[in-house]
Amino acid sequence: FPLFGDGNTVPAVAAASVVLWICHFLILQGVKRAAAIHTAATVAKLTLAVIFLGLAWWAFDADIFSRNLWRNSQSAVEAVDMGTLYEYGHTGYAAALVDPKQGSSLFFQVRHIMLVTVYVFVGIEGASVYSRYARSREDVGRATVIGFIGVLCLYILVTMLAFGVMDRHALASLRQPSMAGVLESIVGRGGAYVASIGLIIAVLGSFFAWMMLAMEVLFTAAKNYAMPNFLMRENRAGVPFWAAWLTSGMIQVFLLLSLRTTYAYGFALELTGALSLVPYLLAAAYALKLAWTNTAEYRNVFVRKREITIALIAVVYTSLMLATSGIKYLLLPAVIYAPGTILYYIGRREQRQTVFTPAESYLCGLIVVLALLAVYSLHAGLITIWFGK
Repeated sequence: FPLFGDGNTVPAVAAASVVLWICHFLILQGVKRAAAIHTAATVAKLTLAVIFLGLAWWAFDADIFSRNLWRNSQSAVEAVDMGTLYEYGHTGYAAALVDPKQGSSLFFQVRHIMLVTVYVFVGIEGASVYSRYARSREDVGRATVIGFIGVLCLYILVTMLAFGVMDRHALASLRQPSMAGVLESIVGRGGAYVASIGLIIAVLGSFFAWMMLAMEVLFTAAKNYAMPNFLMRENRAGVPFWAAWLTSGMIQVFLLLSLRTTYAYGFALELTGALSLVPYLLAAAYALKLAWTNTAEYRNVFVRKREITIALIAVVYTSLMLATSGIKYLLLPAVIYAPGTILYYIGRREQRQTVFTPAESYLCGLIVVLALLAVYSLHAGLITIWFGK
């Protein structure tokens, strides 16, 4: 719908807000009902993926794929203007990874692909967050690994097959959803409609899951005395009532913020990457600490070495991501973390527990300073969020 533009128009935000609050009140009816809706949407999502992969395989042209793979990157810069370079999509973005200022630098391309991987795999920890519903802890690990491998294979297949269907220039200039554009090139306009309808269903289902995930994080944090007690309160359907309202309220705030961005998707990618990297690094470092120090829990030496290796790889990867992303990825999260600390302060005071150790007090002060520096830098134009007006 042209009325919705790139997701940052008043009609788009108004429609998204209506969807948000419909989902909110459906979730309040019970997690099982919301989970059933998400399951149906997942089936629709996978069905669409299978149809796309089958048609893309049928239309795959080895010559087109070869040209896209080996073409001189500078020619792509000349053919694709900056307005279309950043029309994001899982196929379109991968095709547009050429910066006129940096050319085809391998470092530039790898860094931006790493940013995209952070964005598309955020939520892979979802099974762990909802582990209290699992009959067996082993199911949590299996769900995480199977989900990760399945999604990774789908992303690889969708992206690589698309490079054998359309020229890279055309892929880079596709509007969202880019899968619809690829299907349209194969089977005509009807393919675009089928893909768009399927993706609307899939995204609505995913939206349910994301809202429940955010609610569960607040609920679990409150149960561990890291958030105020009111976030633990459940309604008759067993849904964390106030956690749901806080989640929906924050989503509404960010929907309104998208009105101030040129490309809503790019804004989401930038902010999601910034907010995810620091927690991922801390989680990986803590996993390394546990594997290294808790020798009593690891009767099998091989298992302990395996856990240390996995955690070490995670620490190195997330450290590299932060190092290559620049100072902006330390400043932007602080804008969210600083006010979020107020909830932690309230939660600890309610339990009559020490809020901060001396070292944590210094760290909190550093976060506040970084947040103030980020606000000043954004206002002065020293740092920018991609696509911001």
